[in-house]
Amino acid sequence: MRASRALTVALAVGAAVGFAAPAAVAGGPPSGGPTSVEVDPSSVHQGATLRITARGCQNGGRVSSNAFDEVHLSSGDINYATARIHDHTTPGNYSLAVKCNDNDRVATRSFRVLEGRGADGGLGGAAGPTGTEMAIGGGLAGTAAIGGALFLARRRAGVRV
Repeated sequence: MRASRALTVALAVGAAVGFAAPAAVAGGPPSGGPTSVEVDPSSVHQGATLRITARGCQNGGRVSSNAFDEVHLSSGDINYATARIHDHTTPGNYSLAVKCNDNDRVATRSFRVLEGRGADGGLGGAAGPTGTEMAIGGGLAGTAAIGGALFLARRRAGVRV
């Protein structure tokens, strides 16, 4: 009875190792290509940016369209890219194509280009200050600090202005 149980266990272990080995040697199943392609926003103004999200391109990929220059997808489980719509793009419906670097499959998604530049207001802090604005602000704050220190020093010395 013990010999048959040992034989059964040996066969089970051998089968498990035998089935797992080819998958490990091959590096797992091949990538199925881009899936779950999304664009945000789905309607975008001329000159604005479009964010593309996809899955399935472990080694990154490319996104192309007539409305923008080709951009590259990041690698990993979730892939990202940001594309800037050309200023001269004719308003209307467009498609983009996502292609992974490790296979020839292509996924497409549609989006709409709207006329004009859109409003700059309502960004909610999304547009940070430029370097020039930071330099000017820092200079004004420094000037105010020096002026306040001089005012207090002169006041303590009894000098009236």
